[in-house]
Amino acid sequence: MLQPEFSLGMGGQGHGPGLLTVLLGLLGINWAQGQPLQLPEQTAVIGALSRKESFLLLSLHNRLRSRVQPPAANMQRLDWSESLAHLAQARAALCGTPAPSLASAPQRAPHVGWNMQLLPAGSASFVEVVSLWFAEGQQYSHIATECAHNATCTHYTQLVWATSSQVGCGWHLCSAGHAVMEAFVCAYSPGGNWELDGKTIAPYKKGAWCSLCTASLSGCFKAWDHAGGLCEVPRNPCRVSCRNNGRLNISTCRCLCPPGYTGRYCQVRCSMQCVHGRFREEECSCICDVGYGGAQCATKVHFPFHACDLRIDGDCFMVSSEADTYYGAKMKCQGKGGVLAQIGSQKVQDILAFYLGHLETTNEVTDSDFETRNFWIGLTYKMAKDSFRWATGEHQVFTSFAFGQPDNQGFGNCVELQASTAFNWNDQRCKTRNRYICQFAEEHISRWNPGP
Repeated sequence: MLQPEFSLGMGGQGHGPGLLTVLLGLLGINWAQGQPLQLPEQTAVIGALSRKESFLLLSLHNRLRSRVQPPAANMQRLDWSESLAHLAQARAALCGTPAPSLASAPQRAPHVGWNMQLLPAGSASFVEVVSLWFAEGQQYSHIATECAHNATCTHYTQLVWATSSQVGCGWHLCSAGHAVMEAFVCAYSPGGNWELDGKTIAPYKKGAWCSLCTASLSGCFKAWDHAGGLCEVPRNPCRVSCRNNGRLNISTCRCLCPPGYTGRYCQVRCSMQCVHGRFREEECSCICDVGYGGAQCATKVHFPFHACDLRIDGDCFMVSSEADTYYGAKMKCQGKGGVLAQIGSQKVQDILAFYLGHLETTNEVTDSDFETRNFWIGLTYKMAKDSFRWATGEHQVFTSFAFGQPDNQGFGNCVELQASTAFNWNDQRCKTRNRYICQFAEEHISRWNPGP
């Protein structure tokens, strides 16, 4: 490990407003008592970090904060502060020289915590320096809230101080006699390393990630390279992302889709034309006229008598021997000139349940990846209508949901006949692969009956 020539891990007591006022003076900034620290965006500091370097340091800080052990329940996500970056740059320019203090400094100056390191030029990058600060955690006991004997942990505790919400860093090349040194400084606000009875308190609260976030920081940020979550201002409390320029209604957590799109996330494009049928915008699909099928109702269909497994009151029902998603099954039935089965009475329900319960096991599709003893019917939940509707648009009147259903577990918006409940109804995720039942109405049969 690199040994620093000059190393300070500062925060808590002893870092009053005097030093802060001096640094502000170095930058030509006047600080008004009680006002937040702000700098004009155009303020330029020689040797300041580039935008890319700032992004890398911020990402590293948050990644390291998400990897503390034991896990942190209240660790906040840091944001980059240009104001703090300017202060850190001015502090780095001192090259380790103690800054004078002013007795007349304002008492309500914002508290800033510091991490500083002075190393021989070229011996380490800023990323490596921050990683060294985090490595001090190996010498820190969170239970005892103390560092190992003769070890330094103040860089680590400030780096992982849970309630710090902003960071800014600066770098400066220094001349010290014949040696050329580099000063690395990061400033944190609010600062940390607070002491009680001469002993530094714990930098964060132990517990499940994000379990003790405050009401104002109820979001939980977790990037792909994070081990745990960081508390943040919730940017999307619904956890829903609308696609294709859809607008999220925060109060209902539903997407308002632009013309031509539909679906829970506005992910389905609705640009089709129904040649022989009517368009249903809710499902972005066509309801075909009698005798036509296909996605756009452009295919003339002759009723397949050989596929009729049972008839109920003149209607024909065909039980599939294959499995598909709900919408895949819907298109398969429509391609044959029918619809997914619509159960409008107890009679139809009883007959279908009896028939499905007595199917030979050889008729079942065998695939270990999904349950194939369940069957899709043409009923789905429409959020816009706040009710279940049949595929043809009719409101559901008759119902045969199993006990405790529908429970909307896993956003189950499609309805299946569930074998484990004697083929009563269950709401299921539409992308589940089930067998399905197609229905051909009596008018389909009479129109396309070719005769003996």
